[in-house]
Amino acid sequence: MTEDRKSRTTQHDHDEKRDEPVTSWGKRDEMIVHEQDPFNAEAPPGVLVEAFVTPVSTFYSRNHGPIPELDPDAWSLRVDGAVSRPLTLTLAQLRAFEAVTVTATLQCAGNRRADLIKVSDIPGEDPWGRGATSTAEWTGARLSDVLAAAGLDPAARAGHVAFDAPDVSQLADPPQPYGGSVPLGKAQSPEVLLAWAMNSEPLTQAHGAPVRVVVPGYIGARSVKWVRRVTVQSEPSDNYFQATAYRIVPPDADPKQAGPGNGISLGPVVVNAAILAPSDGSRRPAGRTEVSGYAYAGGDRTVARVDVSTDGGSTWVQADLGRRTDRWAWTMWSISVDLASGPHTLVVRAWDDAGAQQPESATSLWNPKGYANTSWDRVEIVVDAA
Repeated sequence: MTEDRKSRTTQHDHDEKRDEPVTSWGKRDEMIVHEQDPFNAEAPPGVLVEAFVTPVSTFYSRNHGPIPELDPDAWSLRVDGAVSRPLTLTLAQLRAFEAVTVTATLQCAGNRRADLIKVSDIPGEDPWGRGATSTAEWTGARLSDVLAAAGLDPAARAGHVAFDAPDVSQLADPPQPYGGSVPLGKAQSPEVLLAWAMNSEPLTQAHGAPVRVVVPGYIGARSVKWVRRVTVQSEPSDNYFQATAYRIVPPDADPKQAGPGNGISLGPVVVNAAILAPSDGSRRPAGRTEVSGYAYAGGDRTVARVDVSTDGGSTWVQADLGRRTDRWAWTMWSISVDLASGPHTLVVRAWDDAGAQQPESATSLWNPKGYANTSWDRVEIVVDAA
């Protein structure tokens, strides 16, 4: 798909629904599929920029094993551990809790890994681009309300909440179902949901039906799909995907030898930004060019400023920031620049409200698993003479 799509918008509101071709798991044909089994795919940048809220058909899909098919009528959620009244909830019983909707961005920890691979190869890991980030309107019950019903002391702050799912991954040795955990303090925050709907529709099979966890501000790996058990416990989950995977190990480490507890465990997302339009390697006519993309700050931070350079980072101008009403969602930014003929290196960097900005170099962030590339994003374009 070419970058000069006439359907692109800079207002970043909901686009009208369009009849688009779809491929496996209800995704559009344009999706970049890294693996079919397990299914891992992202939207091309020019498609992702089309709307503030990402349609399900273009929302990225990250899986570690086969996608399970669960019967909503047979599904149940066990809530146990350090609670006084362990619960087993059916879907109907979960839906009896107050329903809330949170607009939140999810970002894969491997987002923009392709730029790290350019520094040095990362065998066995998918070369995710800028599209392993998406935003949806999630509807469900607050996890804190469910924990309170199970008899958790609302004043409790120490400990962790673990999530278990039925999808079995061969990446673990021996193979095991997917799982993870978040600190109890985060689990009790009102934005964390046990969600049954996405963009006002029931969750699709590929996105965690009938119920998934949504943990805004944290890497997508903690928003466990197809959740079947929630456990309050004193320590983080010992699941492979919490204890061993999704950890940043030193550059000289052998990731195949990394065991539980090695490296830095990933949780809150660090400030990041990417250019979605124009596309890398594209040609543009001389004159005014619209440059746009997303910026996202996880944890308890927000995006404060986005800088754009058209000369590789020598000079900078500030982009216009779009919709800012959703605490847990990305900020879409845009700027119109005047470009003369010739090659140009477009660069973007974001700042959060603590004054932190993205590091300049992907080389400085390289790690053997290819996680957390938050370096300045660069796009090379050629501007043709008028």
